[in-house]
Amino acid sequence: MTILNRGIFRITTRRISNSSILRGGHGPELQEPSGYLFNRKPGVKYEREGWENLWYFGFYPVVLFGGIGLYFKPDTKLRTWARAEAEKRMEERGDTLEYEHTEYII
Repeated sequence: MTILNRGIFRITTRRISNSSILRGGHGPELQEPSGYLFNRKPGVKYEREGWENLWYFGFYPVVLFGGIGLYFKPDTKLRTWARAEAEKRMEERGDTLEYEHTEYII
């Protein structure tokens, strides 16, 4: 008895007809061109859909505050901390951090 005969891997013989694909239950796939911009006649007042208020008053402020937060976030890099620590230790020892400029011409 093989694995295929036990029913673990069942191979279907069902065929899908073109008519079942066409009867998908969805609306028309294409809006016929009307000659108007965005298919709206002039003078007709635009009605907002329900999701638009959430988009305008929800998404945009979150992006704005997120951008401001990222701009003002503290620098938490290890390299920055190590440089500040090294400069502090060098000042405690009395080492100078600045070099004198010499006019050396070759």
